[in-house]
Amino acid sequence: MSEYRLLIDTTDEKGLVYNISKILFNYNLNIETNAEYVDKEVNKFFMRTVISGDFDKTQLLNDVRKALPEDATIKLSKNTKKDIVILATKEAHCLGDILIRYVSGELNANIKAVIANHETLKSLVEKFNIPFVCISHEGLDRQVHEDMIIQEIDKFEPEVIVLAKYMRILNSTFVNHFENKILNIHHSFLPAFIGANPYKQAWQRGVKIIGATAHYVTSDLDEGPIVAQDIVRVDHTYSWTDMRDAGKNVEKVVLSNALGLLLDDRVFVYGNKTVIL
Repeated sequence: MSEYRLLIDTTDEKGLVYNISKILFNYNLNIETNAEYVDKEVNKFFMRTVISGDFDKTQLLNDVRKALPEDATIKLSKNTKKDIVILATKEAHCLGDILIRYVSGELNANIKAVIANHETLKSLVEKFNIPFVCISHEGLDRQVHEDMIIQEIDKFEPEVIVLAKYMRILNSTFVNHFENKILNIHHSFLPAFIGANPYKQAWQRGVKIIGATAHYVTSDLDEGPIVAQDIVRVDHTYSWTDMRDAGKNVEKVVLSNALGLLLDDRVFVYGNKTVIL
């Protein structure tokens, strides 16, 4: 039997869980797992249900839609590996962590390619038998360079694009082309510590917590819906390089965890927020 994920977000009203469950029962489907959440501030209902069985997908969606408010968003996806493309620059820690998780079977994904604007990480990527594409930005207008990357990504038709420390700001054309598909990671010092060496700035200020945030990319720089966050505590005994190393560790863990949530269809986006079920 096949396994599917049924994702629903809609205006909340009485009887939603009962009505949906009754339809699934009538189709003789088994509910493997189920999670719901209601945001009472905006009267919004979210539900993620993993079901197994054999059924007519179109007919099931039609029946579920009839049982829900008109504004309902419904997604039914088969539990299969998602195609992803990774963008990178020169830093290896986030990319390397994803590649190791990938070959060990921890990620429910097919990495179709790694695209970078430098050759630095080519040898690392090729060790994992994954295509590496370098599209240098040298001597190119930013728009021209991004158009070239868009054309290359489109060849692979990915469901998720991961910025593994891709250190270039993406323009609105790029972001809109891949709306709600781009996952980014950054240190949580933003916007207090920006520039080339945020960890040295943090060390100079004597910070006590180092964090990282994985978020969707939107046209508002580093302000997209947050998918995952974490922190590590530091103290006065840390040098700025110790802080940098601690920061790299939390960055790679947060990015991989966030990617796992996207691959498992656990993330609902509404407004500038996320619900994780």
